[in-house]
Amino acid sequence: MSDRADRSGTDQAGPDRSGTEQAGPGDEGQLLLAREPGSDEERRKRLRERRTAVNRGAERVLSRLGYLGTLRERLAALDRAEEVYDLDEPSDLYGNGVVEALEGKVAALLGKEAAAFFPTGTMAQQVALRCWAARTGNPAVALHALSHPEVHERHAFSQVSGLRPVRVTSEPRQPTADDVRGLDESIGALMLELPLRDAGFVLPTWQELTEVVEAARERDLVVHFDGARLWETTEYFGRSLAEIADLADSVYVSLYKSLEGLGGALLAGPRELVEEAKAWRHRYGGTVFQQFPTALSALAGLERELPRLPAYVRHARVVAAALREGFEAAGVPWFRVHPEVPHTHEFQVWLPYDADVLAEAAVRQGEATRTLLFARPWDGGGPGAAFTEVTVRAAGLEWTADDVRAAVADFVTRLP
Repeated sequence: MSDRADRSGTDQAGPDRSGTEQAGPGDEGQLLLAREPGSDEERRKRLRERRTAVNRGAERVLSRLGYLGTLRERLAALDRAEEVYDLDEPSDLYGNGVVEALEGKVAALLGKEAAAFFPTGTMAQQVALRCWAARTGNPAVALHALSHPEVHERHAFSQVSGLRPVRVTSEPRQPTADDVRGLDESIGALMLELPLRDAGFVLPTWQELTEVVEAARERDLVVHFDGARLWETTEYFGRSLAEIADLADSVYVSLYKSLEGLGGALLAGPRELVEEAKAWRHRYGGTVFQQFPTALSALAGLERELPRLPAYVRHARVVAAALREGFEAAGVPWFRVHPEVPHTHEFQVWLPYDADVLAEAAVRQGEATRTLLFARPWDGGGPGAAFTEVTVRAAGLEWTADDVRAAVADFVTRLP
């Protein structure tokens, strides 16, 4: 599931809309919850189950969420693995074979000397930054307050790896060169999340990124990219993956967020760093006996999904514009598509309703029409407001702007 799948009660389901029209602003969710029997957790569970069923049965979605598929469907994704690797080769043992092939392919794509496979990005980044801290003698890591380690990893930097996070900014934007120059304490490394997911999948401009890196170099800092979704940034930057990664000393990339693999991550950088990282991977329990299903799915993703990502990004801009037009035509009093022109194939939509109301409306639309406009959970962003994330993939390419506007019009009729 998504990192944010159940935060703030966003998966709470509601009953019929009858009677909710008399609610005051911000009260719709409370009334719906009051009418639905069972605990909050039971309501969340029911809505998760309904949303999963709708995802599987919908005829039209903007993105097919592979991780919600059945075991049979997930295994079927490996049916064509022979197209990307010789299946008559011996299986992997503790990171050799197909895992080494994957490491070499990704290192080449990123223009780095070497790469190491990790079961999770959380582990990969902790290992990378503790290795850099040993080299610099400084455990302080400058990073955004909305970065993944700060929001989603239960303080793992400090609790597990002896690192000290220093927030370079808390504003919902990418850090700037002035932010880096203005840090008033000694730090050893700068970590940049590209794109910054919790701020709306936002990226700096190429000039801004190079200026931030230059500011870091002025302070003799190591630069590490949290590139979980780096794959999808080439269209926005107008640069190759190797050109982008060349700005950083080390880069982490996810194998499932953009590539639809079964899991896993890779850390790329100088060969000496990668070899040390593999030693720490073993100490962290990340040198797994066999990883061939994950490695094969990642190789397939590099072959099939990576070339398609620029098209997804371009069409996400069409979808975002049509969403804005649809909400304007429907007379929604306030909404926001953020960024207005998406930087990647993912972006946020904000609406002036409680999260549980929007989640219920989205599922009901899918159940009634087999068209699922909003497939992801909704998060409360404040009193009477919530947001969701929209992802455009292969299935979304079939949607015209008119299709999106029609789906918005239908969705709005299901709101109180």
